[in-house]
Amino acid sequence: MSLIQKHEQNLAGRDFIVGDIHGQYDLLLEAMARVDFDKAKDRLFCVGDLIDRGADSFKCLSLPFEPWFFGVRGNHEMLAIDALENGGKNEDLWMINGGTWVITEDKVEVRQLLLDALTYLPYARQVEVMGQQVGIVHAEPPADWSLIEGASAGSKEEMVWGRKRIKSMDTTPVAGIDAVVVGHTIIEQPTWLGNVFYIDTGAFQTGRLTLINAQEALG
Repeated sequence: MSLIQKHEQNLAGRDFIVGDIHGQYDLLLEAMARVDFDKAKDRLFCVGDLIDRGADSFKCLSLPFEPWFFGVRGNHEMLAIDALENGGKNEDLWMINGGTWVITEDKVEVRQLLLDALTYLPYARQVEVMGQQVGIVHAEPPADWSLIEGASAGSKEEMVWGRKRIKSMDTTPVAGIDAVVVGHTIIEQPTWLGNVFYIDTGAFQTGRLTLINAQEALG
């Protein structure tokens, strides 16, 4: 699978982008209802972390198979697959970071569902919105968006785990893209750093799941 998937403009309906869901399936449905989301023609893009910390993680793991849903992989999807494939310390790390929901599920079934879901969860997506290009990664975009296509293992890890930009409040624009939407780091309200828009408002802690019209990602 390509590291990035590109999407032409949605001429039939609207595009939305949602923050880290973390098993908050009902919050997602409420957010979609508020914007009268039409599954027949609207598209929902997600910045990753569909699972962990929330009771409905198993339900959320089925979202990538919906024809209207387009996610990227987050660090929690990667924690989970490492745990389910390798066990040991990987499993301990997953449990500490919100993987305990799997205890009441069939681990073999969860492992297969996650493996299948990951085939629908690239590291990045790029969406045409009003003639401009909006990128989506979970955590940290590269300095130049074009570098994603041939990203090294270290660069891929940065895309799902990185926090350098937000820790240093770096406002340097990402080159080669009009805007990038990310999650991963919980913030009080959606925040811009250069052309990077942070939208993870900590749904599992705050009950606030941010869902924006993709046009808002263009400032």
